[in-house]
Amino acid sequence: MIDLRLLREDPDVVRASQAARGDDPHLVDQVLDADARRRSALTEFETLRAEQKNLGKQVAQASGDDKQALLARGKQLAEQVKALQSDADAADQLATELSRRISNVVEEGVPAGGENDYVVLKHVGEGRDFTAEYGTDFVVQDHLSLGEGLQAIDTVRGAKVSGARFYYLTGIGARLELALLNAAVDKALAAGFTPVITPTLVKPEIMAGTGFLGAHADEIYRLEADDLYLVGTSEVALAGYHSGEILDLSQGPKRYAGWSACYRREAGSYGKDTRGIIRVHQFHKVEAFSYTTIEDAADEHRRILAWEEEMLALAELPYRVIDTAAGDLGSSAARKFDCEAWLPSQQRFLELTSTSNCTTFQARRLGVRERTADGSVRPVATLNGTLATTRWLVALLENHQLADGSVRVPVGLRPYLGGLEVLEPVR
Repeated sequence: MIDLRLLREDPDVVRASQAARGDDPHLVDQVLDADARRRSALTEFETLRAEQKNLGKQVAQASGDDKQALLARGKQLAEQVKALQSDADAADQLATELSRRISNVVEEGVPAGGENDYVVLKHVGEGRDFTAEYGTDFVVQDHLSLGEGLQAIDTVRGAKVSGARFYYLTGIGARLELALLNAAVDKALAAGFTPVITPTLVKPEIMAGTGFLGAHADEIYRLEADDLYLVGTSEVALAGYHSGEILDLSQGPKRYAGWSACYRREAGSYGKDTRGIIRVHQFHKVEAFSYTTIEDAADEHRRILAWEEEMLALAELPYRVIDTAAGDLGSSAARKFDCEAWLPSQQRFLELTSTSNCTTFQARRLGVRERTADGSVRPVATLNGTLATTRWLVALLENHQLADGSVRVPVGLRPYLGGLEVLEPVR
């Protein structure tokens, strides 16, 4: 939820943020109007309540006609107080509903625009020149061809059993995913994260609190009979972990690494990345999640990005880092950095990780606060970032393929595969 104090004191900042995102800046004025009406009604309510209390004392001391007049005035006041309370409640509800439609205020320096208006911050590594290695007759295989040759990916039976965009990881495919995820957990442990296996079903108030029931609510699976949602990331469950609590952050951030299955309907992606396992309905992920102070949030954001890059280095993948444009952030993020690996079969970059600084947006909605040194309480900042996910198999297989359809195992992953150096096709 947006900070109402910021809305009142510096509404132009919020209007500019809305405009940068391509959202409606007039929502700011609608919230301010409802908030003003709420405060006006409450002021009148308190004034009349004070008169009501004073009147009660006068009635106790009056008699005859004076008492009857005072009782009549008391009845009139009671009706006015009730009406003002109703007006204040209605204005408060409207202000709350409207403020929940305002996205988080973007950080200074975030590129304006939409999906294609990102800024590339850096490139790390270069894609392999397969022609130089193997000659002009070499044909780059995509991850599905390689995965089928290794008997690692089975989309045919996935579709048979569950429908389009489902798959099986079998044999070395299952082992390779586990290797990646376990490497991510080890990376998280070394950085001071607590590993957590999270629930994948959450209540509506937790899903709404993280900001996922806004413009992209149609991408989320909902179990109508139970009024529960399937998460698309363990960020949701981890954000709700400390909901309604007051945290002690005096010793530094609280960091969790969530391992979970993730579910996405992929609404609106008809015809996009239908081959293989790039865009699927179910996958696994290890997600870094931090609760920290407002002052530390930007630094923690950079730290999470650095840990993501260490994982990409372990996987020996060429990638770039982009600063995502405001219109492509998602409602809860104030800034988001994506790491995109090179995809040889399509000659493009593919997003493998993202890390978002959600500042106090989620914490306000979920009631997560910290106790400061002076004893006061205030909202914390929350941040998240992907350390590994099933999609990484796509980039791993394609970037490390060999001429005979085998795949070289990056050195950093070999200990998780019993020292295996090359994945051999099944003849």
